[in-house]
Amino acid sequence: IANHIVEYRKEKLFEDRQEFLKVSNFSSKAFEQAAGFLRVLDSQSALDRTGIHPERYSAIHDMAQEIGLSVSQLMEAPREKLTPLKEKWSKLVGEYTFDDIISELEKPGRDPRDIFKVFKYREDIHEVSDLEKNMICPGIVTNVTNFGAFVDIGVHQDGLVHISELSNQFVSDIRQVVNPGDQVQVKVLEVDKEKKQISLSMILGEKQAVEKRPAKKTNSKGQPRSSNKGKPGESRGSKRSADSAKRSGKKGPRRDSGGKTSRKTDRPSRKPFNNPFAALTDMKDS
Repeated sequence: IANHIVEYRKEKLFEDRQEFLKVSNFSSKAFEQAAGFLRVLDSQSALDRTGIHPERYSAIHDMAQEIGLSVSQLMEAPREKLTPLKEKWSKLVGEYTFDDIISELEKPGRDPRDIFKVFKYREDIHEVSDLEKNMICPGIVTNVTNFGAFVDIGVHQDGLVHISELSNQFVSDIRQVVNPGDQVQVKVLEVDKEKKQISLSMILGEKQAVEKRPAKKTNSKGQPRSSNKGKPGESRGSKRSADSAKRSGKKGPRRDSGGKTSRKTDRPSRKPFNNPFAALTDMKDS
C-alpha cells in the first residue's frame, strides 16, 4: 500500500486526506487506521496538517463555532480558547482525546519522527587485522547479555564490552546503560587476530575503581548467617522465648546442670486413642 501511495503521488499531489481513498488497495478500513498518521501539508483543511483523525473534525468545527471562530483562528491559541470548554467536551469526546486535540492544534505540521542521526564507521578499519590497542571507534550495539554488550565497529566481527567496562559506576542491569541499536563510542582493549576476538570498553578515559557491595555472610550451606547478639551458648530462639516469658510473668524453661533445657509439666498422661494395642499397657505380669 505504501508503494501505491508513492506511485500515486508521483502523478498527482494529494489535496486532502480523503484523496487517499483513491489510491489502489487503500480501503476504508486502512484509511481508518492510517489517516491520523498521514499529513497533507498543502491541504485546504488546516486539520490535515495535524495528527487529529478525520473522525474528530466535526467535533473541532463545533468547538470553533461555539466560541465564534474559524478552525484556523482556533489554532492560533487553542489551549487558551478551548480550556473554558473542557468540562463540556471532555464528557463528549473523552478527557484524553480532548487534551490530545489541544496538543495537536498547538503544533500543526510537526514531524513525529525522531531526528535521524547519521552514523559512520571509521574509514581506516575494515578487518580485524586493522585494529590496534587503544583505538577509539564508533559502533552500534547489536546484542545485550547478562555479562556484557556486543558492539559492531565495522570489521565483520562484533566486539564484547564486558559489564565491568560499561561504566565507572557499578552496573546491576546492563539495559539501564545500553540497548540494541544504540550508537556508542568504544575503545579497543585487546585483539586476538587469529581467533578474531575483540575486547572493547566504553570507558574512554582513565578507569576508576568501582566500589563493590559487601558480600553477605553465609554458612557452610550457602544460607545467610544469622547474627546472635545474646549470651555465649544461647540461641536466638531460647532468648526470644525467655524474653516472652519474662513479659508475661511466667518462668522460662529450666536448665539442668548440663545446660540442657527441660520442661516440667503436671498434665496427666493420656491413653492412646483408637489403638488396639493400648490395652496391653494395662496388663501385668502374672
